[in-house]
Formats: sequence, structure tokens, C-alpha cells
Amino acid sequence: MSISVLVVDDEDNAREFVGALLEKKGYEVISAATLGEAREKVKKGIGDVVLLDVQLKGEYGLNLLYETSTMPMRPPIIVLTGFGDIETAVEAMKNGATDFLSKPLNWSQLEKSLQRACEIVAMRRELEHFREAQIRESNFVIGSNEVVKTAIKQALIAAEKQVSVLITGETGTGKDVIAKFIHANGPRTNKPFISINCAAIQNTMLESELFGHEAGAFTSADRKKPGLMEIADGGILFLNEISSMPVDIQAKLLTAIESHSFRRVGGTTLINVDVQVIAASNRDLKEMMRKGDFREDLYYRLKVVDLDLPPLRERKEDIPELVGFFVRENNARQGMNVLEVSPQAMTALQNYYWPGNIRELSNAIERAMLFCDGMTIQLGDLPKDISTVD
Repeated sequence: MSISVLVVDDEDNAREFVGALLEKKGYEVISAATLGEAREKVKKGIGDVVLLDVQLKGEYGLNLLYETSTMPMRPPIIVLTGFGDIETAVEAMKNGATDFLSKPLNWSQLEKSLQRACEIVAMRRELEHFREAQIRESNFVIGSNEVVKTAIKQALIAAEKQVSVLITGETGTGKDVIAKFIHANGPRTNKPFISINCAAIQNTMLESELFGHEAGAFTSADRKKPGLMEIADGGILFLNEISSMPVDIQAKLLTAIESHSFRRVGGTTLINVDVQVIAASNRDLKEMMRKGDFREDLYYRLKVVDLDLPPLRERKEDIPELVGFFVRENNARQGMNVLEVSPQAMTALQNYYWPGNIRELSNAIERAMLFCDGMTIQLGDLPKDISTVD
């Protein structure tokens, strides 16, 4: 990972000496002799890490901390001083400095400080890649269909207001993508997004997975384990296929949502959490309520915002846009160079029933591109059940 360091020091010799040491260690070095230069570079995003001298000619270096305090992704700032007074150190750390070092510099200490700063940079880059992936995934469900447009608008409101959401729709309609879209577009975007498929976990283990357990709570519980709701504190808990959740656990979930607290399995201590809950189901929850398989109170507690995603067969006007999206994604991921879909192939794609919805379309395009001989997907490149539809 390439890291650039902005060295802010008004003494030419000191700036050049530190810069030379950093370059030997593989860092890219950028220099600034004044606070004004440093300010402009930081605001333009130049420099992954900042080494900031406190005493600059006629200027107070810590002013850079104050002026950039509201920047959403301010670089880690390591403050340097020749005085080493405690008050300045405390002031720097209170205002967001990553570390505080005294001159003359101890290279070993500087290396440790830079390592910590680099870890912050690495985490931010990973987060940025995650956000970009979420934005790409959100294109998965955006089209010209009015029902989908309305669902997206409501999802943005749910993200902003941080309320419970119930997403319904057939398998493959993009319920998990909408959940991630809400996370990416709300104030919890920098907090955890924890997903659990309730249908994939044994009923006897689901309560422990959600709420955690204390040591000795059951035979195999040899140590304390936090649950996913506890891990999701401050962020979003996505409960996929909530229709598979047993009724007794539904009752505990309802209490946790309403009181913002719960107890681990086998525990007595009340654990407080701040979690936005998003649930999804491909089954008819109202019918399950009539049969007594899903709690009515939980249903209405979850559906503060209710998003019903239409199947692909009801939004066929979006198929060309979705096909283009999947072609671009596969070209980027697999180094392909497919440029278009033939009219015959596009007609077949629009005539097909799509029982597997968007997920099936994605798989069909990936398969067609693998067998495509050239830059155009032809009718024969599509799966047989799609290409032979009248």
C-alpha cells in the first residue's frame, strides 16, 4: 500500500531531513513550509498522513487541527514540537491529533506513530471500497419502473430517519441490496452492517446467534459470546428471511426493538443497544399471522417503512438497463470486452418469465458472456430455457 506523507515544517533543513528518512522507508513525501500551503493541500486531499510542526513562523500549527475538524475524512495528523509541553500535547490530542512527538525526533517512535496512522488510512480505504461496492450494488435495483423508484425514495427516508424497515418480495428481487443501500445512505454508514439469514441457522441456535450467551448457558457454551445485535450496536441489523424465526424468539426480538435492550441467553445483565433493524421476507407474512406463525405486534413494529419489491416480470422495461449494468460489471471483474447484446438476444431476455428475478438475470448474463465469441452476446449464448422462449 502506497502512503504519502505531508511534512509541514518552516525549517528547510528539518523538512528535508525528515523527508529523506521517510523516502528511504518507502513513503511518498510532500512538503509544506507554511500553514497556508498545508491547509490547501489537506483540503485538496493531498497527503494520506500529516506530520505537523506546532511552531511555524508567525503561525500556530495546531490551527490546522481546528480548521479541518469538520472534514469527514481528515488525514491522520501527527503533531511535532520542539518544546514537548504537556498542555500542547493534551490540546492536540483533544482536537483529533493521531499522536504527539517531541523534537529531536526518535525514529523508532515516529515509525510506530506512522504505523498507527497507516492502519487508519488502510481502514478508510477499505471502507471507501465497501461504499463504492454498495453504490454499484444499488444500481442493481434502480430503473425506470415507478414502483422501484418509489421504493428507493422510501428507502432513503428510512435511512435518514433510522426507522425499522420491512422488505418483502420474491427470491432474487434485491432485498439484501436495498438493505445495504439504506446502510450506505444514512447516518449509520460508518457503523456495522450485520446480516443474518434466519433460515440458514437451526432454531435452537438462532437465539444465541442474535442475542449471545453467557458461559455455561448450555452444554457447548464454554465461554461468553456476544450476539449479532450487540455487535451491530450503533449500526444496522439485517434479518433476512425473518419468516423462518420461531415465534418465541420473535417475542424476544420485539422486546429488544422496543426497549433497545436485551439479555444474553443465560444472562441477567441488561445490555443496551442502539440498532436499526431491517427485516426481509419472501413469504406472505400476513398469511403467516393468520395461521399464528408470525406475531402481529412484531409485524407492525417492523413495518414502519414497508418496501415491497416487484418481481422482474413486472418491470421488464428495466431489463435493458440491468443487462447493461451486468455486462459492465463482468467486463470489469473478468477482463472481458463484451460491448452489446444482439436484438434477438434482448428480445428473448424481455420475453422470459424470470422466476429467479434479478439474481437469475445476473447469472444468465455472466454465463452468456463466458460463452460469447466476440463482442456481442448472441441468442445462442443465452441459457437454453431463455433462448427458446416463444
